[in-house]
Amino acid sequence: MLVIRMSRHGAKKRPFYQIVVADSRFPRDGRYIEKVGTYNPMLPKDSKDRAILTEERIKYWIKNGAQPSERVARILHAAALGPEVKWNESPKKSAPRAKAQERLKAAAETAEAAKSATEAPAAETPAA
Repeated sequence: MLVIRMSRHGAKKRPFYQIVVADSRFPRDGRYIEKVGTYNPMLPKDSKDRAILTEERIKYWIKNGAQPSERVARILHAAALGPEVKWNESPKKSAPRAKAQERLKAAAETAEAAKSATEAPAAETPAA
């Protein structure tokens, strides 16, 4: 399977990425089929040199079945070369487990019952 992903280059604590088309079985920084752009995260977000892309080659590879990684898909969307990517803001992995959710639900029910019990007598007494 072909993927469009980033290959890390640059010095320690100074990353620089090449955007490449590679077989998904190849190592991240290893062999690739074609270099289709660069990405420099050290530049400001509004800099035109932050992401340099070869549009016609990217379109060619996507048409031929290459799948962009999530980060590359966001870069392509910013350059109007791909659809918007939705990030999972609240991943399932970080959600409380089943027993913890049951305890939270029970605590919420008891708090709601206590709240309604205190409001009921106040509503029954006439205002003077």
